[in-house]
Amino acid sequence: MCRLFAITSKDPLSPMVAIRALDVMKEGHDGSGVGLYLTDLGGDFEQFRGGPILSGIFSNAGIKALDRYMMDMDFMTKYKLSFRPTKRPPVGTPQRDNYLIRVYEYPPAWENLPEEEIQHRLMMCRLQLQEMGRQDGSMVVFSFWPDTIMIKEVGDPMTVADYLGLNRKELQARTIMAQGRQNTNYAINIYACHPFFIQGMATMTNGENTAFVPIREFLMSRKEPGYVGYQSDSEVFTHILHYATKKLQLDLETYKHIVTPLKDSELANHPNGPWLKMLKQSCRPLIVDGPNCVIGCLPDKTLFMLQDSKKLRPGVVGGHAGMFAFSSEMCGLDAAIPARDKSKDFQPMKYDTVFVGPERQEVGRWSQMDSLSRLH
Repeated sequence: MCRLFAITSKDPLSPMVAIRALDVMKEGHDGSGVGLYLTDLGGDFEQFRGGPILSGIFSNAGIKALDRYMMDMDFMTKYKLSFRPTKRPPVGTPQRDNYLIRVYEYPPAWENLPEEEIQHRLMMCRLQLQEMGRQDGSMVVFSFWPDTIMIKEVGDPMTVADYLGLNRKELQARTIMAQGRQNTNYAINIYACHPFFIQGMATMTNGENTAFVPIREFLMSRKEPGYVGYQSDSEVFTHILHYATKKLQLDLETYKHIVTPLKDSELANHPNGPWLKMLKQSCRPLIVDGPNCVIGCLPDKTLFMLQDSKKLRPGVVGGHAGMFAFSSEMCGLDAAIPARDKSKDFQPMKYDTVFVGPERQEVGRWSQMDSLSRLH
């Protein structure tokens, strides 16, 4: 099993808060990888909130190819943070030339474009750069989006964090998601490391999605350019979230009903039973088969956790007004927020979705047995 940790705070935090929480759960991951998703940024990046940020790993040749591409697209660099390790990498971690986080100014020609078109173009730039890097291994691009930084590497989370020097004042965020990876593939592919990201939303999963192939085929049939990759069976959770919220214009409550719908006998007594039954039939190819615990973040910075119906993967949420954390294990939560009322900690069960909104004042809960708020 992997180990997951996410934290949301009114004040910016170092990613080391999440890394240390993973470290106390290290018996649950094998050191084969670490992934970080940072948003609602603080530090040096807060002043550039509207500008797109590119995150990735580049060879020296890849940097030159990136510069040519961005110049041709008429992007101008506004700020950059590079990690260029000078010491030998830890055992199991590849030697890299450049870990790059770069803020750009939009091309002048984009100035009057609708927001939806800008978002589409940013996604297409990311996909094009990923394809360029795939050909010769010169680029590994994780994200290209405003207020978003992603860092991934092969190796033990704490060891990699020390190696890259992630405890630096420039790098802070109010919302952080982190995964300590347990490799379940035949080869370690850095793109298979969670969290996964598309157009302002991210998810990470502890578990196994045995319905991966039919879900992948359905998503790819939607002709959405961003539904590609799939080096991990868990990436579909991010794309289902995107499909539900962006394409179907539904919400987080409905996302839970799509991935883990109620039984027909339960729908028969549900206040929104007929509508949910129609949704279940329409989105049947997106039903997951676990066990899975999913933690995700919406574009408005709402952090959430849900379980599938098997409820065989642990998960707990707790904290206090201004700071809450979601963790695979209680010890991770204790490491990050020891001063809290532990009697208010909550472990979601198979019907539950728990969330903390951008106000960060309390933990909200939905049950699939409740009426859907959007239908009232």
